[in-house]
Amino acid sequence: MKKQTILLAIVSGMFTYGETAPDPQSKSDPAVPVLPSPPLRIATVDMAQLFKEYYKTAVAQQEINVEKARIQKDNNEKLTTIRQIESDIRVLKQQVEDPSLSDQKRGIVHKEYQSKYQEGIQLDKERRDFVGRKDKALNEKIALRMRGILDEIRKLVEVRAKAENYDFVFDKSGMSTSQVPFLLYSKDASEITALLLQELNKNAPADFSMTNSAPDLAPSIEIPDTKR
Repeated sequence: MKKQTILLAIVSGMFTYGETAPDPQSKSDPAVPVLPSPPLRIATVDMAQLFKEYYKTAVAQQEINVEKARIQKDNNEKLTTIRQIESDIRVLKQQVEDPSLSDQKRGIVHKEYQSKYQEGIQLDKERRDFVGRKDKALNEKIALRMRGILDEIRKLVEVRAKAENYDFVFDKSGMSTSQVPFLLYSKDASEITALLLQELNKNAPADFSMTNSAPDLAPSIEIPDTKR
């Protein structure tokens, strides 16, 4: 009987030791509810439209047009001189080919013809070099102006995004390499192009209108071939 009592006590002690002690904190604290994450705030903007319709773009375009016209004027003046030389060369060539001309006179005219021909080639080379330098400088100026304007627009987009607490702002005018828009669809996105455009043009000159906007800032200097 004594042995049976001891055995029951040992078994009872084993089960008591194996039980997990209750957590007093779990009994006193209620379960914390898991709150859903707030929806993302997304906005879209048309950067191409902002650049095109920003008054500073139109101002830059007008300045570029003036400089481009000045280069074209200088180029045309150089061409006029070259055209006159071409005319003189044709006359001299006809004299050289005149059978009634004496050999002595033909030799003199031929030397003058060669001199005029070389002069025309040299002047045309100088003209082309001139236009090439001016065109390169103008392109660099255009790139700098475009970069400055785009930086202003991007900074304004960033300020608006922070003020409105947007998580993302997508440029809907952006295209992939296959000419497919990056942003095809966005649910519940706010379109802020009009608001940004209004902010950009608040200090525009009184005579500024959308008809003055000109997105194409690429110069085009005519360099015609001079064939003799």
